[in-house]
Amino acid sequence: MDLSQSPLLQSAPEEEQTGKKIRSIQETADNRLFFAGFWMRFWAYILDLIIVGSIDRLVFKPILKAVGITHYDIAIFSPVTIASAVVFYLYFVLMTKYLGQTLGKMVFGLRVVGLKENRLSWGTVLFRELIGRFISKTTFIGYIIVGFLPKKQGLHDIFADTTVVLEKR
Repeated sequence: MDLSQSPLLQSAPEEEQTGKKIRSIQETADNRLFFAGFWMRFWAYILDLIIVGSIDRLVFKPILKAVGITHYDIAIFSPVTIASAVVFYLYFVLMTKYLGQTLGKMVFGLRVVGLKENRLSWGTVLFRELIGRFISKTTFIGYIIVGFLPKKQGLHDIFADTTVVLEKR
């Protein structure tokens, strides 16, 4: 396949000014990348929510109960709410950084890739998973646009220059 005709490669800006050409996921691909659509990503995210909720219920809520902190507190900054948020974000950040995919993405054969870099940097992952996901959640349209954009990117993907692709099988 001629890589110069790859849609990913065409949309990535050339880095010729620095004298070094940055190798990207597009250049190392030996065939076409297939972007993961809305429904594949949706079901992977639902599975991830089930996993995070299970970790909360099986590990952290019993610990908090053992030290006398009730999980029925509905305050926004209660220990249970904070622990749940920490588990949620740590799960997504660490799984995406070290494996390029969460357990939900693994089940559905999806992977997060950078459009401009081979490996996802800490800055990219933190921006995508913390700031970008917060923005996408507050403006629900941030997830819906996955179904309509050519690279199947959510708002958090656009901000972080990432996308989600189907893995080769």
